[in-house]
Amino acid sequence: MQAESGNNYDDINVTPMVDLYLVLLLIFIIMTTAGVQGIKVDLPRASTTPSMGGPKTQAVTVNNDGKIFLNTVPVSLEELEDRLSKHKESNPEFPVVVRGDSLTQYQGVMDVLDVMGRIGITQIGLATQPAG
Repeated sequence: MQAESGNNYDDINVTPMVDLYLVLLLIFIIMTTAGVQGIKVDLPRASTTPSMGGPKTQAVTVNNDGKIFLNTVPVSLEELEDRLSKHKESNPEFPVVVRGDSLTQYQGVMDVLDVMGRIGITQIGLATQPAG
């Protein structure tokens, strides 16, 4: 007679472990994409023409308090100029989207556009909400 005590645990069922990993992966994906949406501003309305965008696009946001953000990171005008200059050195033709709250003072947006003009950025877009 053979002893069958060693044969009961030869096969390990990994299905519950795989289910746990998939749930954790799903939670990680949801939390990562939820945190990348940016700074909340009330965008002005415009036509329904498509805007520029892509993986190399930099977003500059001016909120209604006049604070400036580069890709959700608060910066001053000098820091904005330094960071965009460094980015331009590695990628000379990158687009920049300027997002300004509809209640933002016009001077704040003009200061940001002036910085981009000094750097030599030519692909500038203004983010708006679609009309309707």
